[in-house]
Amino acid sequence: MALNPGELDVVVASDVLGAHAPGVIEGRSLWAIAWRKLRRDKLALAGGVVVLLFVLVALLAPVLTKIYGQSYLDQHNSPPDDLLDPGTNLPLGHLGGMTSHHWFGVTPVLGQDVLSMLMFGARTSLVIGVAATALSVVLGVSFGTVAGYYRGWVDQLISRFMDVLLSFPVLLLSISLLAVMSLINPAGWVRFVVLVFVLGFFGFPYIGRIVRGQVLSLREKEFVDASRSLGASSFQIMTREIAPNLVGPVLVYATLTIPNNILGEAGLSFLGVGIQPPTPSWGQMLSVAGAYFQVDPMYLVFPGCALFITVVAFNLFGDGLRDALDPRSTR
Repeated sequence: MALNPGELDVVVASDVLGAHAPGVIEGRSLWAIAWRKLRRDKLALAGGVVVLLFVLVALLAPVLTKIYGQSYLDQHNSPPDDLLDPGTNLPLGHLGGMTSHHWFGVTPVLGQDVLSMLMFGARTSLVIGVAATALSVVLGVSFGTVAGYYRGWVDQLISRFMDVLLSFPVLLLSISLLAVMSLINPAGWVRFVVLVFVLGFFGFPYIGRIVRGQVLSLREKEFVDASRSLGASSFQIMTREIAPNLVGPVLVYATLTIPNNILGEAGLSFLGVGIQPPTPSWGQMLSVAGAYFQVDPMYLVFPGCALFITVVAFNLFGDGLRDALDPRSTR
């Protein structure tokens, strides 16, 4: 994203040189201006803090559960720590078995600790969301840059290819592909790879179109003509001149796409074709809790609230970042 000279903020260093000294103009970079605008957006900052907490919980899940003293692998449905009603297999006590040892209660049937499952479920969501977004960004920036720079038949070929991908029923294709792969190779890592591929590959045309439009404009700028006149190759122009100006839009897109991929993983796990036990997932927890919400609603509330808060936080932070990186924004 290029910054026009008229959009530079100035600082008058009168405190240093004296009240009657001539002003010294200091240019601020785009990132300095964006950070100053982002600090004024309280909702975006709040969303950023929640996102940071979500990332820390996901990264430190083993340490946090060790301090907490419970593991999602431990089952409490048999003596000596029987926490379930032997007749109904539901948690004993109020609010899903919430106690000082199990802050968010335990699950029906197996009696697993809900809080530790939420912590490791955050790790599952983060890994899949970030990996799928990274795949979309790499493919989208690559295809979009080539299409916008070369134009002509190259642009037509890539654009029609992205249109074909956008016409696919992604949900049905994801369910079919995951079901087939689970029969061929039931290993847990295969589901991770397939989920990342489906969410990332079929999502890259969106960022590809954005990048293509930006490159169509940037390739006509004076700095690109100057670089071309100095003998720079097309690859050098795309990587050294055009790519740095795409960082802002791509960064905003990534922050808004990660929650969509988290929701996509949760939806597929909810339908039973995503992450499978014993690996915890928020969507998987919602799927199991759906059969018990009338008698044990807290098991449904906690993963639902975690998913809702995380997605809203990412969207608030992404919206604030988009406004901060837009020089024409007045917010």
